[in-house]
Amino acid sequence: MELLRTPPPKERVDAARNRAAVLEAAARLFTEHGVQAVSMDQVAAAAGVGKGTLFRRFGDKSGLAAALLDARERVLQEAILHGAPPLGPGAAADERLAAFVDAYFAYLLEHLDLVRMSETAAPGARYRIGAYRFWHRHVAILLDSTPDPEHTAHAVLAALSAEHVSALLPELGAERMRAGLFRLARSAMRLSGE
Repeated sequence: MELLRTPPPKERVDAARNRAAVLEAAARLFTEHGVQAVSMDQVAAAAGVGKGTLFRRFGDKSGLAAALLDARERVLQEAILHGAPPLGPGAAADERLAAFVDAYFAYLLEHLDLVRMSETAAPGARYRIGAYRFWHRHVAILLDSTPDPEHTAHAVLAALSAEHVSALLPELGAERMRAGLFRLARSAMRLSGE
């Protein structure tokens, strides 16, 4: 027997308009003043919505950060799934892992404060984010021939956490960190015999 599936309800026009206004206002304010310096009240005022609307829709600033990152993450995910090699399919696993590390690190540097906020909102928040689960699955697949690909993928991604990168970036600089990430990726691939 085939189950009839009901499509999810469409977002109301006013709700979609409010969501777009909030995301645009938050992106602008965060760029102009920094994520930490902007309050939810300022975002609501700039978007022309009530504070209740903002809090019901996004919960808190970390929820707003996650919503802002969503579209940016999808671009990277699409490149991984369907883009040109080496980031996309068609390259060897070691090349794909290096391309992922490079692309994710660039994405992270561009959105470091937002990613950090979304990852540190609560203990373990990073691991509950859908995007993290995607990154982890991708890296684990690339490391499939290691003795424990899931753990090794977590270890590689730990070096790409926003908290870790934020702490080390001022001391080591972006190029030194990128080089270290490539060495880590190569070491992980050697575990698998690639």
